[in-house]
Amino acid sequence: MSLSMPSTNPAFHGPGEPRLNILEKNDEEIRAVAEPLWRDLVRNSNEGKYGDFVKNFSSSMALAMNEVTVGHQFTNSELARNLSEHFDYLGTIRRGRHVTVLYRQRSTKKDGEWLGRLVLGCEDGEIRIFGASIF
Repeated sequence: MSLSMPSTNPAFHGPGEPRLNILEKNDEEIRAVAEPLWRDLVRNSNEGKYGDFVKNFSSSMALAMNEVTVGHQFTNSELARNLSEHFDYLGTIRRGRHVTVLYRQRSTKKDGEWLGRLVLGCEDGEIRIFGASIF
């Protein structure tokens, strides 16, 4: 899924056009972008699909999340392979050049709730994932 903006959108950066700035989006606009990304992460984590899991990561995040590390997580974490497709949006936090979106996440196998964190920013004119975790 590409999150680049069409050239008719003033948020797109091309020659002489302004850069996309996620911090200028309101919470609902951020949520509309974040939720499909979070759904993809949950689905691909459950299915153990490394390539699809990292497809929307920033270049630095993709390099940090090498296939061996993520594969180990997929293999050894009962939580990472059994995330519920149902989650609750908790809010948005802006810091520096990034936006953090928080979710209440559940498991299909383990009782309780976890805090899901999705950090979004802009890279090369696209909204990318700069961090993702479950606590």
